Amino acid sequence: MTATAQKATFTIRRARTSDVRHIRDLVAPLAEERVLVAKETVAYYEGLQEFRIAEDADGRVIGCGALHVMWEDLAEVRTLAAHPDWKGRGVGHALLDQLLADAAEIGVSRVFCLTFEVDFFKRHGFTVMESQSAVDPEVYSELLRSHDEGVAEFLDLARVKPNTLGNTRMIRDVRA
Repeated sequence: MTATAQKATFTIRRARTSDVRHIRDLVAPLAEERVLVAKETVAYYEGLQEFRIAEDADGRVIGCGALHVMWEDLAEVRTLAAHPDWKGRGVGHALLDQLLADAAEIGVSRVFCLTFEVDFFKRHGFTVMESQSAVDPEVYSELLRSHDEGVAEFLDLARVKPNTLGNTRMIRDVRA
């Protein structure tokens, strides 16, 4: 996928192992601001197949985002970030559009996010989750068995509250 924004061209592609250090570099300042949660390097390698990368015409990594499947019909957008020099130039939009297309392609019908960027996600069709009714009680009980912090955030479990204060839980149907 190639996108053009304000006379700047970039491409979206699957992540490679050599991208992990760039993902860490993109996330680090956002983690310091408590906008994103920092992860150990090993976690980026373990989840690498979930990531898409935006790179500029010179091959520099300028953005990243991941799609993490949580259940048969539910996935989460994670670690969506753009380099500060590229903010407002369509990188985040292009990455999110690709992640939503990826979700639809693999059969996921709903995508969740936990974010401070409510307006950005609203422009992409996400709505604020008013309640936990996004999953039925049987699926909820299955998800409780997950060790994944993102699943705990989705379920709004007390053990993740310190990391999620101020974030908004949003969801979108990708079939729409």
